[in-house]
Amino acid sequence: MLVDVGVAKIRKYASRESGDTLEMVERPHGGLSFVLADGQRSGRAAKLISNIAARKAVTLLAEGARDGVAARAAHDYLYSVRRGQVRADLQILSVDLQTHTLVISRNTECPALLVDEGSLQWLDQPAQPIGLYRQTRPVIVEYPLKVGLGAVIFTDGLMKAGLRKERPLDVYAESAALLAKGVEATEAQAVADGLLSRALELEGGLARDDMSVVVLLIRPHTETHEIRRLHVEFPIP
Repeated sequence: MLVDVGVAKIRKYASRESGDTLEMVERPHGGLSFVLADGQRSGRAAKLISNIAARKAVTLLAEGARDGVAARAAHDYLYSVRRGQVRADLQILSVDLQTHTLVISRNTECPALLVDEGSLQWLDQPAQPIGLYRQTRPVIVEYPLKVGLGAVIFTDGLMKAGLRKERPLDVYAESAALLAKGVEATEAQAVADGLLSRALELEGGLARDDMSVVVLLIRPHTETHEIRRLHVEFPIP
């Protein structure tokens, strides 16, 4: 099996910084975790909030903590240092090789999209953002790893794209179209790029909120050698 991950993100138009933070960490018992945090509002203030949440989660994941423990610790820390005055949406997407599962942890109103051999399913159980309420916990689901499995997570800027023009982005339909050839024949980056491109099109080319999308697909591994690759594109204004 090959873990294929694609990410696309853009900051709010006319804002110097994105309030969304994405971090990747290798799990000490095998696997990878991707932490996506969306700070309250936008710009530098939101970036500080999302950094606090993401750093705390990533630190614990790197030390071997389970996803639920990392998410609750990020909440407790943000709640403590900001005294319940700010919020952040937190999502953790993990390939856990200790349990051999795909783990999706949500502290956000945004649903996640599960891909399973051509079928798509919303994971939309109610979940609270972190930082506001003392007893906040994540909503977590796990699925056995297999070829054809995947997930799409995103921040609310993507979900609300086009809403002001009464043409909101249909993440489900767009994802289904981008995955029409099947997980095995589709690259995760193409799906992420396609979703963000469509969101920007509906926004008239100007993002009215920070937008981030992470796509993870489990595809067949066809190479002889087990080479790991990481590709990053980071525009500097």
